[in-house]
Amino acid sequence: MRIMATAEEMRELGAELAGLLRPGDLAVLSGPLGAGKTTLVQGVAEGLKVRGPITSPTFVIARVHPSLVDGPALVHVDAYRLGGDLEVDDLDLDASLQESVTVVEWGEGLVEGLAEDRLEIMIDRGEADDERTVRLRGVGPRWAGVV
Repeated sequence: MRIMATAEEMRELGAELAGLLRPGDLAVLSGPLGAGKTTLVQGVAEGLKVRGPITSPTFVIARVHPSLVDGPALVHVDAYRLGGDLEVDDLDLDASLQESVTVVEWGEGLVEGLAEDRLEIMIDRGEADDERTVRLRGVGPRWAGVV
């Protein structure tokens, strides 16, 4: 568990996580509106050195951000508006999963079937306005002992 006091600290955590992520990784972000999910993804994108800008893909559902340094692309998904498994299947995320880093906001309960291994990131608002509590949970052999 980590406490983030500012948006900049959340971006720094994202950049730190980018150092752990590799092609084929799936990260599932959960937390209430305004918790800092997109801010965390901005840090991941910075760490992966992908083309931006990184904004919430709420209305386009998914964006692919190609690498600027011959690394993996970042697939940034917002599952908030998805109605269920069939709509997730329509996105065809598994087609690019192996060569990209895929980060899904609001994906809890929808995208776990895409990969046996995943990093679950839960963000909760703290008592102070900007304070956030971030919990990481690795699922599967890929994440054993990593987080």
